[in-house]
Amino acid sequence: MLDALLSSATQPLTQAYEALSDTMPQALPVRGPEIGMVMLRGRIGGGGQPFNLGEATVTRATVRLESGEIGHAVLLGRDMNKARMVAHLDALAQRDDWRATVETRFVTPALEAEVEAQRRQTEEVEATRVDFFTMVRGED
Repeated sequence: MLDALLSSATQPLTQAYEALSDTMPQALPVRGPEIGMVMLRGRIGGGGQPFNLGEATVTRATVRLESGEIGHAVLLGRDMNKARMVAHLDALAQRDDWRATVETRFVTPALEAEVEAQRRQTEEVEATRVDFFTMVRGED
C-alpha cells in the first residue's frame, strides 16, 4: 500500500523527466544513489533542550554533467531512482540554458501540487470541524 502511494506521488516527476530525457545532457554518477539513515532531533516548544526524536531513512545521490555542473539530492525515503533524477535536475538548474525548463516543468508543478494538497487537507479538516458552545440556562 505504502509503495503504491509513494510511486503515485513520484509519477508526475518521472513522466516529466522521461519526456525530456532524450534532450538532457547526460549525467555521470559521482556518488550513489545510496540509502542510509539520519537522526532527527527535536526541541520542546522550539526552544527547549534538544532531544533525539528518532531515525529516518534517506536516499542521497550526486551526479556530474559532462559540462562540469554537479547536482546533489538528499531525500526522505528509499527511492533511489527519484534521488538520481533530482540530482540530475539540480545539476541542470545550474545551467543557464536549462534553468527555465527545470523551473517550469518540475519546480512550479511541484509547488502547485503541494498547495493543492494543503488546500484539500484544509477542506477535509473543515468538513469535520465541531464548534462547541455553552448554552446558558435561564435558572441562574
